[in-house]
Amino acid sequence: MIDPLAEVVTLLEPRARFSKLVLGASPWRISRSDAGEPFYCVVLEGGCRLAIDGHEPIDLQSGDFVLIPAAYGVAMSSLEPPPPGVETLTPITMGNNEFRIGAADNPIDARLMAGHCSFGSPDAALLISLLPKLVHVRGEQRLATLVQLVRDETREQRPAREVILTRLLEVLLIEALRSATGTNASPGLVRGLSDSRLAAALRGMHEHPTRAWTAAELAKEAALSRSTFFERFNRVVGVAPMEYLLTWRMAIAKDLLRRKESRVAEIAQRVGYSSASTFSVAFTRHVGRPPTQYARDEQSALNGA
Repeated sequence: MIDPLAEVVTLLEPRARFSKLVLGASPWRISRSDAGEPFYCVVLEGGCRLAIDGHEPIDLQSGDFVLIPAAYGVAMSSLEPPPPGVETLTPITMGNNEFRIGAADNPIDARLMAGHCSFGSPDAALLISLLPKLVHVRGEQRLATLVQLVRDETREQRPAREVILTRLLEVLLIEALRSATGTNASPGLVRGLSDSRLAAALRGMHEHPTRAWTAAELAKEAALSRSTFFERFNRVVGVAPMEYLLTWRMAIAKDLLRRKESRVAEIAQRVGYSSASTFSVAFTRHVGRPPTQYARDEQSALNGA
């Protein structure tokens, strides 16, 4: 059976960039801006307060794991932060990517593992749009173990290091995303897959992208009336069913064009278009460039790198 979540994560091509251990001595506060980078954090001991991109702060406790597929602003503090206007001293580097923050004479009461990864896919923004904006998982020891393995691997120059890190990050992302099920998850693919009716339609789109799907056929796949299916899909997944299908088809097409494995006419058939011209029009409207130009540009970028 096709696994939509595994397909999206595999196409994202996650790569390790940076992982650090933060030792906090209350009170403390830090903040930084990121250009839409994937950010993760696990609380190993104690607790902290986390605010992402202006959202309401979240109080995290030992064992909590947070994943933000595209973070722009990250603010963290001790559960009892410093008074407004009181600046926290710059974190002290302790070696091995370990940092101490807070007053030097106060005891350490929190240990956090935080890190960034990157997505190798040039189409990351499109794929990230299918994922929840924020994943918060509580009490999953498997995630803490995976993060520890990622950190250990980043610190050592062992054989096949990059291969191991890539596989670990794929597992970490899938484990975090599939743990964030139910109504508490933000809209996206993960929440859709936790709804058995919608999951049937989502798997159908991923398993048979060449099929000439209509909203009525997708509703039938989900065993729902068309109006109920449309409203439920929009609310749970965050986009309309046909918009999701188009997004997924374009993600497949871009991957095939980058790999230069097929001609445009063959790619058109593999993503559900009856002709190369129909596909080219849809691709150009969605991407802003014709398929042939997109393939040339990606190849030039790859050769330049």
